Amino acid sequence: MPDFNDNSLPVLVVATNNAHKLSEIRAILSRNFTVKGLADIGCFEDIPETAMTLAGNAEIKARYVKEHYGFDCIADDTGLLVDALGGAPGVHSARYAGPGHDSQANTELLLRNLEGIERNDRTARFVTVVALTCPDGSVKFFEGKVEGIITTRQLGHGGFGYDPVFAPFEAPGLTFAEMNQEAKNAISHRGRAIRALADYLLR
Repeated sequence: MPDFNDNSLPVLVVATNNAHKLSEIRAILSRNFTVKGLADIGCFEDIPETAMTLAGNAEIKARYVKEHYGFDCIADDTGLLVDALGGAPGVHSARYAGPGHDSQANTELLLRNLEGIERNDRTARFVTVVALTCPDGSVKFFEGKVEGIITTRQLGHGGFGYDPVFAPFEAPGLTFAEMNQEAKNAISHRGRAIRALADYLLR
């Protein structure tokens, strides 16, 4: 891993400039690592995500940073898979409503597409795949998953993305957006994937 740091902890470069995502990852890893985003290494490009799988997109981003900036790093891709929509938006979750990563537009489109669908038929799951580039050129993958339902309206003001409409079964009555970060990280897809990564790095 990169050896530059500001507090003697090993550094992990994460292939994102999403402040919410970095905050979640730092909350899990900050005890053992200094977590840097793309801006910290001078990367401001919009790295293309052209794969047809979450793992493929995560690998593309991780390898891009390795090849263009020289750092081994981690990258993730997350998809929301809704059963009533045949697994959509899936790998297209970030751009469900079109180019631009507009979370509000994505969420509103999802709710429109589920209009008339009963609660019991609104089951869904979040899946995160994390890719880690290694010094030998290989890539290792770590996955996290959480099951839940899509609510009929947006609830809560925390989190980001689809959090206001995703209610995990492990926290009955709450959406991710209504939970504090610690509670969300304890059961979330990204939290589980990052903890699996940490277990690997600290073994």
